[in-house]
Amino acid sequence: MSVTAKQIAKKLNISETAVSMALNNRPGVSTQTRKRIIQQAEMMGYDFSKLSRKANNHGDIYYIIYRAHNAILNYTPIFNELIEGIEQECRNNDYRLKTLQIYEHIDDLEKCLEDLRYKGCIGIILFGTEMSESVAKQFYSLNIPIVLIDTYFDRVECSSISINNRQGAYFATNLLIETTHEQPGYLKSSYEIKNFNRRRDGFYKSIISHGMSKSKSIIHELSPSIEGAYSDMLEILNNGDDIAKCYFADNDLIAIGAMRAFKEKGYRIPEDISIVGFDNISESSIVEPALTTVDIPRKFMGQTAALQLIREIQFPIPHTVKTEISTSIVQRKSTKKI
Repeated sequence: MSVTAKQIAKKLNISETAVSMALNNRPGVSTQTRKRIIQQAEMMGYDFSKLSRKANNHGDIYYIIYRAHNAILNYTPIFNELIEGIEQECRNNDYRLKTLQIYEHIDDLEKCLEDLRYKGCIGIILFGTEMSESVAKQFYSLNIPIVLIDTYFDRVECSSISINNRQGAYFATNLLIETTHEQPGYLKSSYEIKNFNRRRDGFYKSIISHGMSKSKSIIHELSPSIEGAYSDMLEILNNGDDIAKCYFADNDLIAIGAMRAFKEKGYRIPEDISIVGFDNISESSIVEPALTTVDIPRKFMGQTAALQLIREIQFPIPHTVKTEISTSIVQRKSTKKI
């Protein structure tokens, strides 16, 4: 005879309603209580396949973009493929998708969260590039399935889908060293972003693996936009600061802006200076010379996030997952050939 919600409730000395909410992934119980119920259900051999696969009929999935300083998210074309992947999987699984943007310094986050509770939101894909851990915890308090995308936090217990930033930066730096036989410099974002910190780690890992000293890498801090990076790099060049023979940049916007400044001051690329970016934005293939960069499979990333969220909506899960999507190098003319 199959285990019932009533039996689980009796075992835990809690209400049958709370057990039903937890097993059906509905709001109304705390995260800790939900975990206790699911773990007890597993121990008692509860048949999770009995749960409805069409929880969609009771609400919508929200794709929420959280904007803080807006340094990166201001460049919107980079996210078109991402949302295309999310939309495709929601459509394939008969879920409605709604999009919401929240601005840190304009919107009242508590009110936004309260609105979500009453709008039939059954799951959230949360774009957290510019988000802090404290803000992520506020979303987590909604007690509904959430999948973080493009970031993760060790102390926030929700699933995440992000790019393997360390791997991409490591491969990019390896390419510079192998093609120039010089120690790469680093075009570092002047804005603090967790993804960029991981790219920095990958950069230094490559430096160390080639027997080079981290302290000898020339670092320039530039704004993470084309115009901002151009202006900052031009000022550095006019000041006569030391220049490296090759550079890894935190993103393509920085790389393109820096290349423009180098060319204006008479440097040839890649003959005098090689540059690798990160993101493979559309402009990277049309600038002169075309930019070597790290490609991100954004549509696949969006599909993966949507499928993970749908799984968590349909079936309660006792454990969250952290998924990292691999990257690849697209070699163009801003670097020398091997």
